[in-house]
Amino acid sequence: MEGINYSQIIQYILSNHSTNDIANGTEIQLLFDAERHHYEVLNIGWKEQRRIYGVIIHVDIKDNKIWIQRDSTEIGIANELIAAGVPKEDIVLGFYAAYKREFTDFAVG
Repeated sequence: MEGINYSQIIQYILSNHSTNDIANGTEIQLLFDAERHHYEVLNIGWKEQRRIYGVIIHVDIKDNKIWIQRDSTEIGIANELIAAGVPKEDIVLGFYAAYKREFTDFAVG
């Protein structure tokens, strides 16, 4: 993490994804556990008689690398992290099996 505070970068980026979906009546919740390095964006609410609950983004910091566990955004959290100055080799696409990660531009982890 040489000089870059990954926790702060992640919290800033995820905060930009926290706009509530007024049209659907759902709430976006940010869950940050900076001590254990777990960060999530959740969508919670009701649409008519149907319960809405889902993880939009889940990011962890493990072994000085940023592990993207889930990313349901169009832009891609990895792209936002790179734009914020995080080196590609410090980003792991955890939602891919290890054997598939070697075919990406990101760390195998």
